[in-house]
Amino acid sequence: MLAAERGAAANTLAAYRRDLEGAQALLGSLEDAGRADLATLANKWADLAPATVARKSSALRQFYGFLVDEGLRADDPSPGLPQPRPRRKLPKVLSHDEVERLLRQAEEEAETGQALSIRMLALIELLYGSGLRASELVALPRAAVPRDAPFLTIRGKGSQERMVPVSARAVQALARWLDVVEPGSNFLFPSRGKHLTRVRLYQLLKSLAGRAGLDPSRVSPHVLRHAFATHLLEGGADLRVLQTLLGHADIATTQIYTHVDSARLVALVNARHPLAGRDGSG
Repeated sequence: MLAAERGAAANTLAAYRRDLEGAQALLGSLEDAGRADLATLANKWADLAPATVARKSSALRQFYGFLVDEGLRADDPSPGLPQPRPRRKLPKVLSHDEVERLLRQAEEEAETGQALSIRMLALIELLYGSGLRASELVALPRAAVPRDAPFLTIRGKGSQERMVPVSARAVQALARWLDVVEPGSNFLFPSRGKHLTRVRLYQLLKSLAGRAGLDPSRVSPHVLRHAFATHLLEGGADLRVLQTLLGHADIATTQIYTHVDSARLVALVNARHPLAGRDGSG
């Protein structure tokens, strides 16, 4: 149902499977579990983060909704599931200077002419310059590269397509990569007969961050996506435009970046305002 009716991506399907199998390991047959059985999960999941519990509960809630819709159960026991209210964390964001250091390191390494270094530059230019998700980036087909327009056609979550702009820097980096990439693959970033994996992209970016003198724990593909969004918002981008660029179905997801920007402004006032150094005692 998730694949056929909702168009869920393979990673989403795998995540649902893991959550359902994990619950089954704790409860036994999920099809026969009652409300009281599901209520016991609150204690069994007590050590998990609220966001993780919320995700697992959501998977089970949808599973029981499916059973009821298909006539496989007469009742829905999901009200017994724990319902935490996770506090949404502000995303990690790199400063303009930190992103510049990362890009400078990639550019210097690409000047060696080594194919993998040229690939790394193209990857990071697209992550930060277009705000792509890691899964979208690694699976890009070669056909997505623009010929006469500075846009990429992206197939995102739920197989939804969107157009994202490609910076002049990224266009140049892509052109350099296409000159050296191995022929015969339909993917822009081929690897071992398929395409580069998200895990490998994560590892490559961490390694680049270390060579650039940055803390690798603070750098990931998603952090660069957050930096793309935050820096655009700082520059005056409209929230609706940002929603379109990021491929968010709900603008509420995009609004998290307004909180990031607000936090930055408060820090700026505290650090730079003429009265910041006074303690109010005078």
